[in-house]
Amino acid sequence: MTQKQSFWLVECEKGEPDLLVCMSCLSEVFRRKVPMPDCPTCHGVSTYEAFALESILDWGTDELIGKAKAAQQDVAESTPEAGAFEQANEGL
Repeated sequence: MTQKQSFWLVECEKGEPDLLVCMSCLSEVFRRKVPMPDCPTCHGVSTYEAFALESILDWGTDELIGKAKAAQQDVAESTPEAGAFEQANEGL
């Protein structure tokens, strides 16, 4: 039976790198979250480090770059609601 993946959420300040790459296998990347209890590919624990997309484009494999772009795309698709909320609360 397939089990749904659980994640720890990772808080990042605006402008900080928010793509977390598994440094054990260099083949998994998640945005502002890390899988628990371990990496789904290599089962490494606590092996994630934050990078910006631009950094991953410099050194990542094609597979990792594709995953990083997909993670960013998911954010871009969900951003309008978040952006509207932030704009509504700017004057408070």
